Amino acid sequence: MSAAVERRLAQFRAARGSAADSPRSPEPPGKAAAPEAAEEQRAAAAGPGGGAEARPGGAAAPVWARPLLLKVLLWAVLLALFAELELGLPYFVLSLLYWMYAGTRGPAERRRGELSAYSVFNPGCAAIAGTLTAEQLERELHYRPAAGR
Repeated sequence: MSAAVERRLAQFRAARGSAADSPRSPEPPGKAAAPEAAEEQRAAAAGPGGGAEARPGGAAAPVWARPLLLKVLLWAVLLALFAELELGLPYFVLSLLYWMYAGTRGPAERRRGELSAYSVFNPGCAAIAGTLTAEQLERELHYRPAAGR
């Protein structure tokens, strides 16, 4: 039993070493990798945070060098500072307002052909799929099931 485990471990280490040298998939030559498996491999390579940045050498960025983590830590430190100055609530509210502003995209940032969720902002007031229109609502309200049920 332990010999089989050691043999598989040696195969794994050999495959891992050869995979680091070449960008080929660790799958056998006759077998194509499924898209889900490739996505799982990328997620596993990204680490538990999922947001590892790819570097030219293939190594992931250290945890302390991730921009989002640094921003969150800076925000938390500033929140503690403002809370000490008894200005924690205004800092928190202004932070939320800023995040709402920064999270919205302007019409210039929209991709070509992308429609807005609000039909009044689309060319010709075109509605997106799944939108409930007044006409559809009227048709559904006037529908009456068969009598006696």
